Amino acid sequence: MYRFMENETAVAEPGVVATNGSAPDTRTLISMQNIWKTYQMGTEELHALRDVSFHVEKGEYLAIIGPSGSGKSTLMNLIGCLDSPSSGQYWINGHLVSDMTDDELARIRNKEIGFVFQTFNLLARATALHNVELPLIYAGMRAGERHEKAQAALASVELGDRVMHRPNELSGGQRQRVAIARALVNHPSILLADEPTGALDSKTSVEIMALFEKLHAEGNTIIVVTHEHEVAERAHRVITIRDGQIEKDEKIK
Repeated sequence: MYRFMENETAVAEPGVVATNGSAPDTRTLISMQNIWKTYQMGTEELHALRDVSFHVEKGEYLAIIGPSGSGKSTLMNLIGCLDSPSSGQYWINGHLVSDMTDDELARIRNKEIGFVFQTFNLLARATALHNVELPLIYAGMRAGERHEKAQAALASVELGDRVMHRPNELSGGQRQRVAIARALVNHPSILLADEPTGALDSKTSVEIMALFEKLHAEGNTIIVVTHEHEVAERAHRVITIRDGQIEKDEKIK
């Protein structure tokens, strides 16, 4: 029930839990063990996810792909601690988040996960610098330190000369770079991107995916949720979701 990746490390096949329900080892950043997500629709139960199990090690670049209704958005919400599973265990960086309260999940989201959204989710009247500072403001960081960190994050996505520009003064690609800088500014464990090229033209999409590759090479763990095969193929591992289950789990680079 195991297959071997290129580095000859044994990895459990999709649907098989290698940790027997126990806490994962320190190399494992994400461990999903027998995850179900069920919604009650009147007298019927809708199983959005069915016994999903996989793990992600630190430094991986993973794409999750599937058609509409496959369960990939539900899975993204669970990975991002925006929702909790109906059953099963979800560990992130040593924390059992599947049993956490909403307040505890909010703290984990701010500390462990940097979100990148299709529609950027930037404050229209705020500068790029202030948009990137927002997670640091919520964390209670003093002004001088957060300015410095936000400027460094913008420089890392090649926007060091656009810090005082507002979103309407930036191109779509530049706005997505601001969103990526905001996601990175807290140095999260995971960069979680939901359809990050969905609002961009093809040329700009290639540039954003090249930026993800650069960030991964610098040591960031990246998870991209997409329905586009061209985007998924830029990752180093692809999980295909269909009908709430893992259909394939492939290392491609």
